[in-house]
Amino acid sequence: MRAMRAYGDEFVVVSVGAQPEDLTEITINCPDKVGLGCDISRIVFEFGLSIARGDLATDGRWCFVALWVIARASQMPTRWQLLKQRLEDVCPSAIPSLLPHPTPQVHLSQRVMLLQVCSSDRTGLLNDVAQKLWELEFTIHKVKVSTSPEEKSVNFFFITDNKNIVPWKKRREEVIGQVKELLGPNCSHCEMRLASPEEKGLDILPAPAWVTKDLFFDESTPCDGGSWRVQHSRLVEIVVKHDIQSPLHTLLQVTCKRRKGLLYDCLRCVKDLRFQVAHMRIASLENGNSEISVFFLDPKGQRITDTVEQKEICACVREAVEHPLRIKFVTRGDDTELFVSTPIETCGRGRPRVVYDVTLALRELDICIFLADIGRHLVNDQQWEVYRFLLSEKEDFSLTDPKNRNVITDRVQEMLIG
Repeated sequence: MRAMRAYGDEFVVVSVGAQPEDLTEITINCPDKVGLGCDISRIVFEFGLSIARGDLATDGRWCFVALWVIARASQMPTRWQLLKQRLEDVCPSAIPSLLPHPTPQVHLSQRVMLLQVCSSDRTGLLNDVAQKLWELEFTIHKVKVSTSPEEKSVNFFFITDNKNIVPWKKRREEVIGQVKELLGPNCSHCEMRLASPEEKGLDILPAPAWVTKDLFFDESTPCDGGSWRVQHSRLVEIVVKHDIQSPLHTLLQVTCKRRKGLLYDCLRCVKDLRFQVAHMRIASLENGNSEISVFFLDPKGQRITDTVEQKEICACVREAVEHPLRIKFVTRGDDTELFVSTPIETCGRGRPRVVYDVTLALRELDICIFLADIGRHLVNDQQWEVYRFLLSEKEDFSLTDPKNRNVITDRVQEMLIG
């Protein structure tokens, strides 16, 4: 382990590879907190980066993390300085004390803003606005999109400001100005205001009639000619045991096909269970798999010896790794709807990048979105974000054709976790 830095030195160091295909090294040296590994891997995932290998070690007070990451060849250039800033923001301060504190819950009562954009409809419109909001450091929590018969698109975005600037008048002007500049003369209206409590921007709402349990749990039969995909489910091996390398801790081992967001999905489950991670390692194997090893203690600081509890942990982690999201088509009359469902973290955060990645996949296939809706719902005691896209038919690409649906599903899945 490298020598610990003084308080005045940087917590986060990013050493960018000389060539685009080279690995970039990220080192983080900061006070520890419960769930720090999950928060770090989430930010890396949000920037579209894949983790090739990495280590995390902590004595319960101070934490050292080293990650080697690589960007996807097809994505836009990585904003390394913004990545560094986001990682610094998630590091606990060393000033109050070196003792770790529980990770604070995300307050759903935080200031939620409503951005309304009216523009001529075109392929990729939602993807462009989603990308611009991400560049401006906003998080999209909810979207409502509709298209009029005159091909006018009306878009509502419920967003929160990661910069959390107060007062926010200049911030509002910045957003409106950049969105108008992005859309050009086709933008007929752009306004941003605080969302009222009645608009329930981040509330967990009762599931409407169209949110059925088969969107989440029925993996055996497609619904109404729809497509269903579960990524890499037959390639996952998960073990919880004691290990002679660390007799005081419980060892969680996950082996599965290498993919984007894998470490985040694993550590998200560990964080939700309130486990205290002492050491974590992720390595790339020769056969295209990744192996994750996590040494941890339970919330009381003890190792887990009960075999029933160990099996429950295995089941929880397997669900998080095998089923990070659900993708499904549903046909209602002449309408074709694409659903993407993702679990919400216990702290209240949804999965990152979903709006951008799904709309980018549809844009690359030249498929327009007629209506879009994102909502938060409680199903079987689990909170879900449900992304609903009503797609526009194309003369040369029928959305009712199972082969074409498979093309869309595979492309969306590849973009989300490929």
